[in-house]
Amino acid sequence: MNKIKVAVIGCGTISDNHMESYVNNELTEIKYLIDISQESAVEKAQKYGVTHTETDFKKILDDKEVEVVSICTPNNTHAPIAIECLNAGKHVLCEKPAGINMKQVSEMKAAAERNNRILNIGVVNRYNTAVNKIKQIIDNGELGKVYHVYCSFRSHRSIPGLGGPFTTKDIAGGGVLIDWGVHFLDLIFYSLNQPKVLTVSGATHSELAKDMKDYTYINMWAGPPVYDGTYDVEDFVTGLIRTTGPTISLNGAWAQNIDESAMFVEFLGDKAGIKLQYGGNFKIYSAKNGNLYETTPTYTTSDAFYGEIDGFIQSVINQKKGRSHIDNVIVTSEVMEAIYLSAEKGREIEL
Repeated sequence: MNKIKVAVIGCGTISDNHMESYVNNELTEIKYLIDISQESAVEKAQKYGVTHTETDFKKILDDKEVEVVSICTPNNTHAPIAIECLNAGKHVLCEKPAGINMKQVSEMKAAAERNNRILNIGVVNRYNTAVNKIKQIIDNGELGKVYHVYCSFRSHRSIPGLGGPFTTKDIAGGGVLIDWGVHFLDLIFYSLNQPKVLTVSGATHSELAKDMKDYTYINMWAGPPVYDGTYDVEDFVTGLIRTTGPTISLNGAWAQNIDESAMFVEFLGDKAGIKLQYGGNFKIYSAKNGNLYETTPTYTTSDAFYGEIDGFIQSVINQKKGRSHIDNVIVTSEVMEAIYLSAEKGREIEL
């Protein structure tokens, strides 16, 4: 069987997860690595044994050998690159977020439908072992009626690349919500089998680095800071989502004046509850025969990024929409946009 030829567009940090998974998958072969920095593309090509590099993704669109594309570029480029690749007949796996607003996401979805191509989004937690264990527990009714889910994605002083692309709305689309919150919301909707969203209310704040030179930090991912750059996104977000199932509430902070990291999701049921430490294990809390129980399951884990890539390839081969297909994840984009709109308007938004 001939291997499926792949092009990876964007050679930044997240691209390593894609490249390594394609290299380790017996069904795929990376033909091109593309980055606006020739140096970055060549460096990754040498690391992963790829023979072709380009600085312009458009140069590979006419190569019929390339069937699938991974997009690992800045947020504001996701939609235009994805649409051109879909129009060229390529199947696309695009890193999260799908786009920086619903207009872009809808245009991406339409392009996939028009060209009869698979469009998956990089919501890797749908392939996380702990998340899937929790989903199975909920599906089996072991929590009983799940009436509320709370998630926290808060850190002490973790604004990434202050003044650069991460804190520039035109590039990133938003701050901590679109960067971290997208993962938390998506895994919640996935675990709950995506109840219909009714209303969304939210508020955002951008406080701790409003005077960028006075922002104190210990380390900065994607730094150093660019003090003459832009900081027009939120460093804090809170929200309440009403659905046909549970209510969902959230608090997120890139930076806060509390020296604690709180990265977790709590599922509250009338029979039992679960607390998931993001990226880690989970505990089940229950009561039986007059006793209270706290259980920490043990299980074998699998590589979520490999699962994401393999799931994408299986969808391409079988022409079936998988768990991270745009149709199954678009709700997160809808809710994030509604949170931003609610924050702007100061009122609840109906979906």
